[in-house]
Amino acid sequence: MPAAYEQYLVPVVFRPFAKDLADRAAALRPRRVLELAAGTGALTAGLLASLPSAHVTATDLNEAMVAFGSARAPGAMWRRADAQRLPFPDGGFDLVVCQFGVMFFPDRVAAFGEVGRVLAAGGRFLFNTWGPLEKHGFEVALQAGLERAFTVDPPEFFRTVPHGYADPSLVTADLAAAGFAVEDERELTLTGRADSTTDLATGYLTGTPVRAAVEAHGDGPAVRAAVIEEMTARLGPGPVAAAMTAYVFRAAPRAGLSGFRVSRP
Repeated sequence: MPAAYEQYLVPVVFRPFAKDLADRAAALRPRRVLELAAGTGALTAGLLASLPSAHVTATDLNEAMVAFGSARAPGAMWRRADAQRLPFPDGGFDLVVCQFGVMFFPDRVAAFGEVGRVLAAGGRFLFNTWGPLEKHGFEVALQAGLERAFTVDPPEFFRTVPHGYADPSLVTADLAAAGFAVEDERELTLTGRADSTTDLATGYLTGTPVRAAVEAHGDGPAVRAAVIEEMTARLGPGPVAAAMTAYVFRAAPRAGLSGFRVSRP
């Protein structure tokens, strides 16, 4: 999965937003940066380039992603870590940053509380989330292809997980519950460009958790063909371009709450 994700999806879907987030991080001039859910290192590489004098620690829950990312962006210190139980001392970072990872946290308030705990006084939390599925041209076409290929119980991963945290008011409420105040929130739409719908389909079907559903289907080639046909009908054969919408948040612990830990039952 990491290799397919890196080859087919990172340049098209994730790198444009990684550049934006790295630029925003650089404007804050942090010395110690912690990245959560770093994946294969798309944002990590951008942070290292935009903050050459900062110490960057990159983490991910998935050991395979850590191994792949550490080879791709060796300038960071890589470590496997659960965002809900960060293995770092209180107040150890000036900035915590996360690209399209918070949607995957089972308990977001607990994870945000951990972010607050490891932030130093004056520190910031910078992250983005995907907007609604309908505002991501590539993935709405992909979902239509999956629904065509799976006539019964099509995979709903993209609708429910990557695009399942697309209400900014809910994100703001979770941040507040973890002791944060939102300083900046904005909607950002960028354009992704791919050589072909075949490449895109390959990335999505082999480089994401949908891969398991395809492998369990029993006729992977037929699924792939149906998805490519539907995506091509909607996007063209390639080169293809589509708009992708995300929300970007910058938050700070409320006064007196640096090092704040959320207690969960």
